[in-house]
Amino acid sequence: MDWAELPAPEKSWSIEDDLAGLTPDQRRRALAPVAGDDLDALDWTWREGKGRESQLPPPGPWRVWLLLAGRGFGKTRAGAEWVREQVKEGRASRIALVAPTAADARDVMIEGESGILSVTPDRARPLYEPSKRRITWSNGAIATVYSAEEPERLRGPQHDAAWCDELAAWRHDEAWDMLLFGLRLGLDPRAVVTTTPKPRRLIRDLLADRGVAVTRGTSFANRENLAPVFFEAILKRYQGTRLGRQELLAEMLDDVPGAMWSRAAIERNSVPVAPDLVRIVVAIDPAVSSGEDADETGIVVAGVDRDNHAYVLDDLSGRHAPHEWARRAIAAYKGHNADRIVAEANNGGDLVEATLRVIDASVSFRAVHASRGKTMRAEPVAALYEQGRVHHVGHLTALEDQMCDFTGKPERKPGTSPDRVDALVWAITDLLIAQSGTGILEYYKGLAREQR
Repeated sequence: MDWAELPAPEKSWSIEDDLAGLTPDQRRRALAPVAGDDLDALDWTWREGKGRESQLPPPGPWRVWLLLAGRGFGKTRAGAEWVREQVKEGRASRIALVAPTAADARDVMIEGESGILSVTPDRARPLYEPSKRRITWSNGAIATVYSAEEPERLRGPQHDAAWCDELAAWRHDEAWDMLLFGLRLGLDPRAVVTTTPKPRRLIRDLLADRGVAVTRGTSFANRENLAPVFFEAILKRYQGTRLGRQELLAEMLDDVPGAMWSRAAIERNSVPVAPDLVRIVVAIDPAVSSGEDADETGIVVAGVDRDNHAYVLDDLSGRHAPHEWARRAIAAYKGHNADRIVAEANNGGDLVEATLRVIDASVSFRAVHASRGKTMRAEPVAALYEQGRVHHVGHLTALEDQMCDFTGKPERKPGTSPDRVDALVWAITDLLIAQSGTGILEYYKGLAREQR
């Protein structure tokens, strides 16, 4: 689809539109019954004013409203306004606010430009106590903030309403389960989920549930309220790409044809917790530069159990300066009580080890050198996934997205190198392949013979 030919953005009815068609005298008479706080409230109307139809809760006896939409659609505003309405109408008094991380909840759901504090007029603004993870309204309603990274915190508390943001990016499905177990107060406990789609099993299950009301929308529906340069930039960079279809058109995409990993294989073998591990490594694939357009430094933590199954424990990758990725890797090394750090040293050579030893001279380190291409290195690791011998602990969303996009073809744009995959490959290779006493190519040939 040519994005330039998409339908016009949704128009929202507003009081301002109606008043604009009146003469000054008619406008004064229309507003005469409205004064003081009521007049101020006109600027804060949502259901009767500024909200688009697709941002309003659907009718019907739903328990979960899944708002599946693209970036910039107005999902956060819809969620915040729904919470404000529940409190104002007295329909909710114990509310859960859940985001991928605690920082996301604070920066987006509460303090963000479309967060709860921003959409509430000063006279009705609740008390926000960050240290207590709590928002309190004058009528006694309380909203508690939770991080999906800590599902156990949702074990026990009860709620009559919940707003869950970016569910597709939650690392642990257990957080959703724990939330639902506690969503049992009042006569009609409900949850609103605002998220960009990703082909996660949890999202697919919600879409298939008849008790879930689903609203879909694209970034273009809110074009009137977003900067024109934003659309110029995304049309130029993302039109026709899979990332654009997912993040902007909110399409639920299947696996990339030719990708070495499938989401089904990853999800089939994922586990909530790892067993006792006999060996743990932190693998690094360092970027040769830093900055906004640089490649990421891949940092993946993995271990192996007595049955020779590998468990991917964490993905700490990102765009970091050398001293930053070194600190993160060593913190993971100590935090997971790892046995070794392994790092790809083709580009940095001895500088990789030297950077690590500036932070901690005692760290156990081994340099690995890429004598073959990414595809050949990744193939035996992908085969181990198909055999069910590699398990992800929870959901490592960014890593899994990159795995399921990896076809082995050369990257065309800067900043798109599969560095998370590279670090994963080094980790699993060190744990399962290098320990077998054979080279990668020989190991892969052996797998091929077994499959025949």
